[in-house]
Amino acid sequence: MHHFEYRDNEMFCEDVPILKIAKEVGTPFYIYSHATLTRHFSAFDGAFNEVPHLVCFSAKANSNLAVLNLFATLGGGLDIVSGGELYRGLKAGVLPEKIVYSGVGKRIDEIEYALKSNILMFNIESFQELETVNRCAERLNTRARIALRVNPDVDPKTHPYISTGMKKNKFGINREVAISTYKAAQKLSNIDIVGIDCHVGSQLTETAPFVDALRKVKGLITDLEKLGIHIQYLDLGGGLGITYDEEVPPHPDDYARAIVQELGEIPFTLILEPGRVIVGNAGVLVTKCLYAKKSDKKNFVIVDAAMNDLARPSLYDAYHAIQPVIQRKRPPFVADVVGPICESGDFFARDRKLPKCEPGDLVALMSAGAYGFAMSSNYNSRPRIPEVMVKGDRFHVVRERETYETLIQGESLPSFL
Repeated sequence: MHHFEYRDNEMFCEDVPILKIAKEVGTPFYIYSHATLTRHFSAFDGAFNEVPHLVCFSAKANSNLAVLNLFATLGGGLDIVSGGELYRGLKAGVLPEKIVYSGVGKRIDEIEYALKSNILMFNIESFQELETVNRCAERLNTRARIALRVNPDVDPKTHPYISTGMKKNKFGINREVAISTYKAAQKLSNIDIVGIDCHVGSQLTETAPFVDALRKVKGLITDLEKLGIHIQYLDLGGGLGITYDEEVPPHPDDYARAIVQELGEIPFTLILEPGRVIVGNAGVLVTKCLYAKKSDKKNFVIVDAAMNDLARPSLYDAYHAIQPVIQRKRPPFVADVVGPICESGDFFARDRKLPKCEPGDLVALMSAGAYGFAMSSNYNSRPRIPEVMVKGDRFHVVRERETYETLIQGESLPSFL
């Protein structure tokens, strides 16, 4: 249960009618269920209770301050990939000692910001980055705690754009050169080696790739121990999938059981970076039908949300279920659901069988809590839409709708025009 359900043919989020929210904030908008967010985080965290661990939510999946604050109050940390995500995390109350900094392209100012904030560790992606972090730490008269992100060369069997753990991907250090890179790190004046990191991809629907990656990393840890390099943290990343359509991903309990069984008796703390599995099914995008259009070969439902609001269908041809906010007895039809943007790629569904839509009808794009607003943009000069959180019978706008004025904030006309 994800706390989005029909009552007398009307969709509710927890105890709030979605139509009520739409009347107050307008469309389109994102809505998140506090109860679902809490349950999903607690279920994932609790699945690893038998081993020392830290759940660092992947900020890139959903970086709203209210969402990050909720996870912080539940004892969670944060996996970040930018200075902006670090800023958001600290503002949301995430403890710096529970923040892990990943990503292949950390700038010097971002590295220094993280060092000054005293985060838990950096996941280092290259030897040049390692040297840069050392120089930054030396300049600030501090030490940087690091793990190396090792590319385990495991096929995650997911969309190629969200595969991260194969040799052809841009992420991490190949296992063959990991030992020499760790040895080099040992000799750097302001580096403390504390961990090892790997990540194989996103939206994984089976446990085998995680277990394969862990098995390879365990062998590397054994080799490192022989060199006197002691691992305190094993960061297994995130990537566990959710059900968008007909996928049957493992439950967090099954995922944890497979990991812990393969892990065995190894004395370090697991770091886990779930994102989509926590927030994906906790959010929906609500949009309004503007027009119904029929061409010679197709029906089109034109809604007021667009690819700038939810990019996943355009980027990955990703599936999102589409449900009416008010169920009515209407015959089904097959249509493309599209937005107002001047791109043929501006669609949410193609040739989808739906209840017939009429102008003014509200529809909900389900499972939109992950990589929804976080990937949104102002393309076509469209103001970004509001985010709403519901708890019980109350709701709060946790991010206001942008205005035309905010669209041009920071822009200016040069004197030579």
